[in-house]
Amino acid sequence: MKVIAAVDQNWAIGLGNQLLVRIPADQKFFRKETTGKVVVMGRRTFESFPNGQALKNRTNIVLSQRLDFHPEGVIVVRNLSELEKLLGRYEDDSVYCIGGAQVYKSLLPYCDTALITKIQRKYDADTYFPNLDHMPEEWVLTAKSDEQTYFDLEYYFLRYERRKDA
Repeated sequence: MKVIAAVDQNWAIGLGNQLLVRIPADQKFFRKETTGKVVVMGRRTFESFPNGQALKNRTNIVLSQRLDFHPEGVIVVRNLSELEKLLGRYEDDSVYCIGGAQVYKSLLPYCDTALITKIQRKYDADTYFPNLDHMPEEWVLTAKSDEQTYFDLEYYFLRYERRKDA
């Protein structure tokens, strides 16, 4: 499984159930990576989508314990055990964890690749991604793009891979 996220310098990912910033090239990268694939997310992340609709051209799986949660175009699982059984149907390389914070934290141990857009700015935030730079025994940075810019923002596309001996 892969994990994909955009983070600021403090590894923050959101504020008030919204992204910190929308960068068109990052959104294009996300679409390119996940289209035709399986995306796994939490209920609050799903509810943050425009009109609360499933992402097009993807298999949308939402982790939610709410029994009244049954949105159209989504497979709902109630716990990690159900999710694990369901994901057994898919190629591991076609599954992407897309958030939010609790789902990232729960599924990171099952991920072997992390695709991170690192924004060179600090934002006010209430939601964070685990800082992979503080986990050198588990994760190694294997690729870094040239500096990207969007108006006055600088950012990089990073690829981390789980250490084989971790």
